[in-house]
Amino acid sequence: MPSSRWIVAERGAVPTYQSSRLLLLGASPTGKISGFERMFERAMGLFTTTERLYLSSKYQIWQLDNVLQPGQDYNGYDKLYVPRVGYTTGDLDIHDLVIDQQGRLVFVSSLLNCLATVSPRHSCTPLWKPPFISKLVNEDRCHLNGLALEAGQPRYVTACSRSDVIDGWRDRRREGGCVIDLHSEEIMAEGLSMPHSPRCYQDQLWLLNSGQGEFGYLDRASGRFEAVTFCPGYLRGLAFWQQYAIVGLSKPRGDDKTFAGLALDEMLMAKQADPFCGVMVIDLQSGTVVHWLRLEGVVTELYDVQILPKVQRPMALGFQTDEIARLLTLDPMEPLFGETV
Repeated sequence: MPSSRWIVAERGAVPTYQSSRLLLLGASPTGKISGFERMFERAMGLFTTTERLYLSSKYQIWQLDNVLQPGQDYNGYDKLYVPRVGYTTGDLDIHDLVIDQQGRLVFVSSLLNCLATVSPRHSCTPLWKPPFISKLVNEDRCHLNGLALEAGQPRYVTACSRSDVIDGWRDRRREGGCVIDLHSEEIMAEGLSMPHSPRCYQDQLWLLNSGQGEFGYLDRASGRFEAVTFCPGYLRGLAFWQQYAIVGLSKPRGDDKTFAGLALDEMLMAKQADPFCGVMVIDLQSGTVVHWLRLEGVVTELYDVQILPKVQRPMALGFQTDEIARLLTLDPMEPLFGETV
């Protein structure tokens, strides 16, 4: 169950990765936080609008559509997202995904070290790979992970290293991370520690220097990362609302060495802080943490954080019960042969 000082001004959605949940956060009629979860195996990349969610899972991408009309509710929820379209991709290890200005679904395949889109016939259609990756092959070499839109077009990506050999990024987790400009294919910044979640907002390129627990922005002229706030956890997931940033935090993975040996360990020790899983709300003007949500229990990792604008209390259907079989919604009837003259 969550414990919180987060006053929910806008509603959000959070995929939880290792615990295979999509969490939908809103506000109940009494003003308390409303939490709703559905199971999607290895829920990771997420892109949201008021009426639609796109979610990557272990071997599929799901499109969930809201079926409620304005003013309508379902068991006290004002949005009901139903899985309507599924793309079977195979396990591409999909991380960030977006919908660009043309309505095209673009995602990061960490396994293939590339950007791709869905294909009507195959696992995916590759679109771009970093210049230092010699070929498309199912070997996670650089751990490409983050994708930022600018003016509705894919513009920046993050990678944990520039390695061109299988799993090579793991040996360079501490300071091998980089940011790449998709237009010029130039490396804008280096020396980062497992960077994630690049996002363009208010004329800045924000990102998470995850291996050091830092939220900040990139000076695009100099390529220098400017840390704004330290957060006690491994950071993945970044969204914005008005003057606030919402950052996702995860706990270390125990025996898994992916998060071990990073500067984050030393910074936590220096600050005498324990890592936790949840979200922090950061004031962009002061850099201070103004609210937070702590998740306890089976959920120990988050991958993404997305805002649901103009939503009060969202829910979704999943595949664990027969509710998805019983709930039917219809479009208005249309003529079989079209209009007659």
